[in-house]
Amino acid sequence: MDIRAEIRTVRYDHPDAVALTERVQQEYVLRYGEPDATPMDPAHFDPPNGLFLVCYLDGDPVATGGWRAKDASRDGHEDGDAELKRMFVVPEARGRGLARRVLAELETSAATAGRRRMVLETGELQPEAISLYTSCGYTPVAKFGVYRDAPLSVHLGRPLTGVGALPERSEAR
Repeated sequence: MDIRAEIRTVRYDHPDAVALTERVQQEYVLRYGEPDATPMDPAHFDPPNGLFLVCYLDGDPVATGGWRAKDASRDGHEDGDAELKRMFVVPEARGRGLARRVLAELETSAATAGRRRMVLETGELQPEAISLYTSCGYTPVAKFGVYRDAPLSVHLGRPLTGVGALPERSEAR
């Protein structure tokens, strides 16, 4: 963990969140030829039914991620799901443990909000993302959402039981 990193809760439509979301969409275009088509609304990430985080390094926004509450649906979600969205670290800040730190805060906040399972969708062309999630205990789950029938889509999840209290949101020591 980088000692100059600070994680802040922001709205999904905060300018720093918007800028990082645009960058992750560009990443999807490079890898898959198109942006993520999943419908997104800033209200999806408003507590207590979601949370959106931006990680700052030396004051610059460099990483992001959020979760939104989902319950049983025809799209394949289960009651108590928290869907992870827009996890991203800018290339120049990768390899510092920032994604793990954001992920841990998101898992803790979702568990605190009463969510039972964190689920996510990524793709085969994002091996570094798959590696992160599997190293954090994520395993394959039933496909859900917009990309449930996409051949390159990878759906992972992990129970939120036993996830601890929210870490402080001040500078790391």
